[in-house]
Amino acid sequence: MASGSEPWSSGVAEEDALIGETTDVELLKRAWRNEKAAPEILQFQAALVLRAREQIQLLEGTVEEFVGNGVDDLAVSLYQMDLDRTQFLLRSYLRLRLQKIEKYMIHISKTNLWNRLSEQEQNFAKRCTDIMEKHLEQSVLSRLPFGYQSILKQSISSEEDDMVPEPQLDTFVFCKTRGDVGAFQLDDTGDEMVDLVADDLYVLRYKSIKGLVENGQIDLV
Repeated sequence: MASGSEPWSSGVAEEDALIGETTDVELLKRAWRNEKAAPEILQFQAALVLRAREQIQLLEGTVEEFVGNGVDDLAVSLYQMDLDRTQFLLRSYLRLRLQKIEKYMIHISKTNLWNRLSEQEQNFAKRCTDIMEKHLEQSVLSRLPFGYQSILKQSISSEEDDMVPEPQLDTFVFCKTRGDVGAFQLDDTGDEMVDLVADDLYVLRYKSIKGLVENGQIDLV
């Protein structure tokens, strides 16, 4: 009897594991990890954030209802744990993005990274840029000689915006493949190749695998 139930138990366990990997909380945790490890700002997960906010509202209502109806404290605490975990992940995810915007706001506004921001983040970046420009103009730039009054360049002779901080894409990151990618070229010349196997852990330059991160083939850890 026991041996006959093992295949059924194994199938249920595998199904439960698959469902657990695709819940919004797990997806939010994955987005948070990727954002935390990536040197540049990633695409804003609008649909996921919306669902997470809706889930938080639902859990808040459930906890209030349980407390008001005298439901068992254990059940209330379990729902409260889910609520706290979801709130922590969402707040941390949004906070990480705001920190990157504050650090690289000018670079983001001048590149296609701007399209990765939500509308609210774009408004935040504009306000931060305006405030910084006004502050620098009043406190420093207006007192400097002609040719040195730009917030973008060290001097008027500079060919590039050498005063603008940029993400260091050469940074090494820990990453884990979500499926078999196979032989993957890490450089433009083809001299560096790596065989990316499912669920293996690698330490690679971010700029080499940023495309795989963006399309969801690799997760940062």
